[in-house]
Amino acid sequence: MPNSSWPKNDYYRETQIHQNDNFCNEQQNNQAAETQKCLDRSQIKQEKEVLSSHQNIYDGRRRKAAFMSFLIWTTTIALHLLSWGYWVILGLTGLLSVQLMRILFAQPKLPPKPLSQENSTDWPYISLLVAAKNEEAVISKLVKNICTLDYPTNNYELWVIDDNSTDQTPVLLEQLAKEYQQLNVIRRSPDASGGKSGALNTAIPLIKGEILGVFDADAEVTPDLLRKVVPLFAREKVGAVQVRKAIANAGLNFWTKGQSAEMALDSFFQEQRIAIGGIGELRGNGQFVRLNALKECEGWNEQTITDDLDLTIRLHLNQWDIDFLSFPAVMEEGVTNPKALWHQRSRWAEGGYQRYLDYWQLILRNRMRFGKTWDLWQFLVTQYLISVAAVPDFLMAIILRRLPITSPLTVFTVTVSVLGMFIGLRRTRKQEKSMVGEGKLDFVSEKEHPLSILLTFLESVRGTFYMLHWFAVMGATITRMSILPKRLKWVKTVHKGDWES
Repeated sequence: MPNSSWPKNDYYRETQIHQNDNFCNEQQNNQAAETQKCLDRSQIKQEKEVLSSHQNIYDGRRRKAAFMSFLIWTTTIALHLLSWGYWVILGLTGLLSVQLMRILFAQPKLPPKPLSQENSTDWPYISLLVAAKNEEAVISKLVKNICTLDYPTNNYELWVIDDNSTDQTPVLLEQLAKEYQQLNVIRRSPDASGGKSGALNTAIPLIKGEILGVFDADAEVTPDLLRKVVPLFAREKVGAVQVRKAIANAGLNFWTKGQSAEMALDSFFQEQRIAIGGIGELRGNGQFVRLNALKECEGWNEQTITDDLDLTIRLHLNQWDIDFLSFPAVMEEGVTNPKALWHQRSRWAEGGYQRYLDYWQLILRNRMRFGKTWDLWQFLVTQYLISVAAVPDFLMAIILRRLPITSPLTVFTVTVSVLGMFIGLRRTRKQEKSMVGEGKLDFVSEKEHPLSILLTFLESVRGTFYMLHWFAVMGATITRMSILPKRLKWVKTVHKGDWES
């Protein structure tokens, strides 16, 4: 994979973890491809020129967001005023429909067989990381779960980075460290910077693993998870793997049921997008990253509030692939009220949109190749641009007394949500029922009861109704980004730990 020159994070600069010359010297005896990559100075110089042209790619985010909002507003108004504006929207909808057909009919590959106990001495060393801040309600359960995985205890380690917790988290971790030999604890000082990314970067100089796994403090996994994740890294181009996420308290109320359906939708699109050569994405909880790939990206970005989405783009820009494991899932606690949902999704929306503002020049240069670039732009339109265009579109529709001009795109997006959610829910449940024996995925051959299909469809409709909150979240968040300066602060989701797995 090509070396790059991402702006260094503060912690990386202080500890001098990743420097191109030293890295090449240390890797002289590695594979020929790796050596050639380090010695390709002309390519490194070219990439430095790309980034140095604007000194810091993270500068001017508010200005970029304001310009994009202005462009979207003026384009939407112009399309209303032009006689052929509606045909432009129909043409764009047609292009997106072609991509949707490719996604719907793609055949995702079956997962590789899990690691066999026969050669456990050859299993790679794994380092698992958890950034924790005031997690007294869930931290003990997490540590006990992670430290009892079906993986040799001398072949993996757990690092919990306590980000200056003010509750009983430090006390609990001190007690747990005496009980579990895999557990290592780092306590960050009150003046430590970088948020969650900074906390994760703190552990990098200390870890021993070839592969890093990252979990949230409320995560719960099955004992065989590592044995099923590791084989996905056998392909050298795979820089990271995302494990499917599932909501542990899904049956609690409308909001948690909606999040459960949303995770099924995300799982479906992850598998299908990867199958057509599109982009696999990291989701924070349950992400695994190859250490070499992470070092190429200079660690986790401390200038973003969504470290996972930012790292996703940088990995793909560096020609790495991100794979996806649909089974088993990593369980997490869903937020239970609209206020908490709004805050969480606003952060996700801001981080997701921010990566386009940060890396737009490299994306336009087609550094990811056409398949991934087109896939990325398609989801930019459906996830972000339609929401921003909704306000000027609605105002012009009232003034001109006509339907909103983006109606075809809106109908397209809602239809995609229902279809993807329906297929995702059925696929997930079929996998769960048909997982017989270790590493064997035998899909159930008997027909589903019509009532079961109907209930799944109704669940998809309810989930899509729940997903409508994204239109408001996206529109409000992107408007705020265009007006107010960003405050880089790790605003964590409160975990109660009162759910049953």
